[in-house]
Amino acid sequence: MIENFDAKLNEYAHLLVEIGVNVQPGQTVRLRSEVSCAPLARMCVEACYDRGAREVVLEWDDDFVFRQKFLRAEEDVFATYPSYEKARIDWYLERGAVDLSIGGSDPELLKGVDPARVQAYRRAAGNAFQEYSDALCANKFQWSCGAHPVPAWAKKVFPNLSEQEAMDALWDAIFSVCRITGDGKAVQRWREHIDTTARRCRMLNAYDFKSLHYTNSLGTDLTVQLPENHAWIGGSEKSAAGIEFVANIPTEEIFTAPRWDGVDGRAYGALPMSLDGNLVKDFYLDFKAGRIVGVHAGEGEDILRRSIDLDEGSHYLGEAALVPYDSPIRNKGILFYNTLFDENASCHLAFGSSYPTCVKGGADMSEDEQKAAGLNQSINHVDFMVGTADLSIVGTTHDGREVPVFVNGNFAF
Repeated sequence: MIENFDAKLNEYAHLLVEIGVNVQPGQTVRLRSEVSCAPLARMCVEACYDRGAREVVLEWDDDFVFRQKFLRAEEDVFATYPSYEKARIDWYLERGAVDLSIGGSDPELLKGVDPARVQAYRRAAGNAFQEYSDALCANKFQWSCGAHPVPAWAKKVFPNLSEQEAMDALWDAIFSVCRITGDGKAVQRWREHIDTTARRCRMLNAYDFKSLHYTNSLGTDLTVQLPENHAWIGGSEKSAAGIEFVANIPTEEIFTAPRWDGVDGRAYGALPMSLDGNLVKDFYLDFKAGRIVGVHAGEGEDILRRSIDLDEGSHYLGEAALVPYDSPIRNKGILFYNTLFDENASCHLAFGSSYPTCVKGGADMSEDEQKAAGLNQSINHVDFMVGTADLSIVGTTHDGREVPVFVNGNFAF
């Protein structure tokens, strides 16, 4: 049993609502949660109304039902997405509703499911929600993600513990990396963390690098060109209305967009990747003129290839993120099997869509203008970790100077 568990859970709920989405008086809140995460979801509902929310609309997900659908539903179910679901999403978009999601799933939820069904579902859902996804990525409204353990996830992370011990251990890890102690001061600690991250963002933006060169002992040797007028973002962001929010709790990353056609070399995955309810291990990707031209994985290669083949934009990178190896999440020594955490334990890249805000003025550009500015477009966005204890990243400025950005896995400044 975790000491002061209820106080810590309540502190987490307030952190997600006050720092995560930063709910403002009169706003509508879309809150998504797995049914087993109900205790945290209900605390978040209360916290939203305490902040003056106009309405909190709660959407429940159920992993059991979700898996059964992929195993047993008729084949044609996966080819289209229900129009009423699209109408619901459009309703949120029209109102500029805040979006808060609380995740907690088995990392291998869809193991054994026909991959063609998963790909068809992702493509149909991605096309149906494209407008909403574009608005979210452009920060048209505040959005954030949190997490809640479930037994299957906890046992994956701590296989040698009993179910209850594993749940307690995962909760303890989540509270720790989210800077939650039960003293009610997590919001204050997060404001200090945001200030530290903002300082590094200013330094990176001042360098205005032309490219980054990644190398490590795994075999990563990758050159990533950056767009003109790119912007490094980390800690907090601002919505179109100027409201500050933090998209992921926890977050340790500072990220930007690679130039979609400017990536060359090989990138090795430093950690396993949970993808479409399956694990991909021991993998690398080869790039030429931005495009993924080679894929290899010791486990889950077919899953990885299907994700890359989801659409044309999935063949190109959309994000490059810097995370120190010496970070709270990595120092826990835990593989979370959950992207929200694992991406914040390691420098990572993502194939698929770019965030428009990673180019100055990008959120107000048309798709054609974003593409011309170097931003990638896709219905996909898949993070994979490349950071190691010996990762070196060297930035090259437009006047040819080489500047160490990462030395031995950590920031050089």
